[in-house]
Amino acid sequence: MTDALKPLDIDTVQAFVLVADFASFTRAAEALDTSQAAISLKLKRLEERLGYRLLERTPRHVRLSSRGEQFIVAARALLNAHERALADMGNPLLRRLVIGISDHVAGPDLPTWLSRLAAYDPLVILEVRIASSRDLVAAFDRNELDAVIVRNEGDRQDGEVLAVERFGWFA
Repeated sequence: MTDALKPLDIDTVQAFVLVADFASFTRAAEALDTSQAAISLKLKRLEERLGYRLLERTPRHVRLSSRGEQFIVAARALLNAHERALADMGNPLLRRLVIGISDHVAGPDLPTWLSRLAAYDPLVILEVRIASSRDLVAAFDRNELDAVIVRNEGDRQDGEVLAVERFGWFA
């Protein structure tokens, strides 16, 4: 079988999506309850399999390459199809929760919170998207996300206040 016909490993594609969403190998590893080295190896193999770099890495930042931006759309579709197939084939309890979290809110504790949520109900498949509040609210309004945690920057009155930030100007 040629490389072009070999199927992609679902776990590896999921690792890629998490690294892209968290912009961190460490956070993706924590969310998958594995090591950063294991995530790095999976991503290296995926990039070798596809024949191009998906991520641009620096010691402090991880971001999608231009090819990664293209591939993530297909990667998300593959994961969605895989989860639907599993749900259709005998696990009616399997559920999916797609959460959008503002980049203002996503901090170092996020993987721990997601792990707790996953442990609370292991039959829920969590998908997290991190973006600006404005983009997440628009995606929520288009029914692309089940829930969002965002900064309220407008006059919207729907939703629930989770916390209030104090602003101040300093010179």
